[in-house]
Amino acid sequence: MIEGKGMQGPRAPREEDDPAAGPEQPTLDRIVQGRIGSHLRAMYDELMQQPIPDRFVDLIARLEHGSDLPPSSDLPPET
Repeated sequence: MIEGKGMQGPRAPREEDDPAAGPEQPTLDRIVQGRIGSHLRAMYDELMQQPIPDRFVDLIARLEHGSDLPPSSDLPPET
């Protein structure tokens, strides 16, 4: 085999190599995008209304105060 023949270095990416590059890729119309967005916002808003679990509040308080208290029984053991 002759050196350099049949051996190529890294090639530049072509448009065909990028799955999001071509017009043949499926797209969502604006109405569907809007519905998905509004549902995601509603789910996020509902999640933000939930109270923070006590174990997280305790953990944050311990971290803020630099406390060396032993972990509460609700938290997994430190490794």
